[in-house]
Amino acid sequence: MPTSHSILALLFISIALSAPSARAADPSPARPPNIVFFIADDLGWADCPINGGRDARMPNLDRLAAQGITFSHAFVASSSCAPSRAALLTGLDPIHNGAMLNHARPAKSLKKFPAYFKELGYDTAAIGKTAHYKQVTEYGFDFASHFNYHQDDCIEFAVDWLAKRKSDKPLCLLIGTNWPHVPWPKETSFDPSKLTLPPSFIDTPETRQAYARYLQAVAFADRDLGMVMDAARKYVGDNTIFLFSGDNGAQFPFGKWNCYDTGLRTPLVIAWPGKFKAGARSDAMVSWIDLLPTLVSAAAGPPPDHIDGQSFLPVLLGQSTAHRPIIFGTHSGDGTMNRYPIRSACAGDFLYIRNIDPAAEHHTHIDKANAGDGRAYWDTWAARAQTDPAAAAIVHRYHTRPAEELYNTAADPWQLKNLAADPTQAQRLAKLRGDLDAWMKRDGDKGLETERSMPDPSERPVTKP
Repeated sequence: MPTSHSILALLFISIALSAPSARAADPSPARPPNIVFFIADDLGWADCPINGGRDARMPNLDRLAAQGITFSHAFVASSSCAPSRAALLTGLDPIHNGAMLNHARPAKSLKKFPAYFKELGYDTAAIGKTAHYKQVTEYGFDFASHFNYHQDDCIEFAVDWLAKRKSDKPLCLLIGTNWPHVPWPKETSFDPSKLTLPPSFIDTPETRQAYARYLQAVAFADRDLGMVMDAARKYVGDNTIFLFSGDNGAQFPFGKWNCYDTGLRTPLVIAWPGKFKAGARSDAMVSWIDLLPTLVSAAAGPPPDHIDGQSFLPVLLGQSTAHRPIIFGTHSGDGTMNRYPIRSACAGDFLYIRNIDPAAEHHTHIDKANAGDGRAYWDTWAARAQTDPAAAAIVHRYHTRPAEELYNTAADPWQLKNLAADPTQAQRLAKLRGDLDAWMKRDGDKGLETERSMPDPSERPVTKP
């Protein structure tokens, strides 16, 4: 008959045999996060309610901001589509990746965005306008679709694609809406008479109508964002880094094709449930070239050391409050259109702009192309300028730029007062001038000489349907 001691011994042996082994008890390595990056097209930073915009309705962006971190000082590398997106997808300044002019392509030899994540075991996909339209097929994504001009069913396609996806691999997905790029919707739910126009606009009925149509396009972009957010949560799960941003400013005077805040400053919200603080704001200065190394670091990949971008993952994790002390920007143009070369340096709340060819006149699609690109209201600006000195000053400022501009963007958010000739700013001006000189020298940018040596990308136009 077994004793009480033997019964206890057998009980302990039974418990030990039924318990998982020490090896089995060890948690498995953390699964890399999924990445879903939603990109808007020609969205003004200041128009977004998260940045103080008064009229735009963006409830889904507000919802995302409540879940993640909103950056107040995020900038793209260039103020037109192709160079901006090429910088994002290579982590390199425009002059380094070869796509400095709009419609240009980055060098084929460069390692690009999807390659980094394929090495980490990801499926990679791009749906909608992510690179410059059909150029996305040259970047090496596992899957690319709906990349033609205003192929606006791309969002519904992306949601359906996510629902049908069967792979067990982590996913790196870029989704791009073409809103609010022109042409804007003909019908708008916004009352033009009740809108607050930016002070850089000339207030005409045609301008108000154009702005109302643009805001409707912004609302469409937000609708698309909401659809993607809901699909990501449903089909991909909470272990997902979700990003929202825009490639450059809105297609209004002093916006796109310029290096003012309305051209280069971009909305940026990044969320990762349980990892990044929800409902937070950061004034750390970050660039689109930094997004690639940041996401690679978040996926536990080796930080790329051969690119211009720098990871700001410590800011996202709450380990740091600062990133870059200064951010540089460029604009060149696309062939003979919008070609007014500009370089810029932003340090905190001060923006320095160098107009490389100040003797030239500034023109864009807005005043030179079709009615849908801006002529419908621009012609009313030109007419008003004939009799109204204030309107004449705005039109003159649009066409004629000084060699240097300096702005306090906190005190002057629309960059209306050039401080370059202010003697109290002489030291700051000299410092930013020197910083830009050093950056251009490092990049091999010789200013006007470099601009004139660039091939015309119109020789390889983007095919539109």
